[in-house]
Amino acid sequence: MTNDYPRRLEILLVPEHLEGRPDHDGAAHASAVLRSATVIATGDVGASGYPRYEGEGMVADIDPATRTVEALLVDGAEIDYGLSVRVADPES
Repeated sequence: MTNDYPRRLEILLVPEHLEGRPDHDGAAHASAVLRSATVIATGDVGASGYPRYEGEGMVADIDPATRTVEALLVDGAEIDYGLSVRVADPES
């Protein structure tokens, strides 16, 4: 894997019931974000084989091609059932 993946990303935790709704990534659901964190690539590769990102209490392995979160710990624990994860470009 090359190092052409984003150096910074934003991870958003949202209620799972927003999954599949046509506007779930839009501004209409910005208030539904339960927690967010700007994470920075560590240069390491996680157990999943994807780049590891860390920041603000979150550690994630993220596929840079699809922006799929392959592994995630929040404050050292897996996320609760009923939560979903989104990846976005961080706001400047």
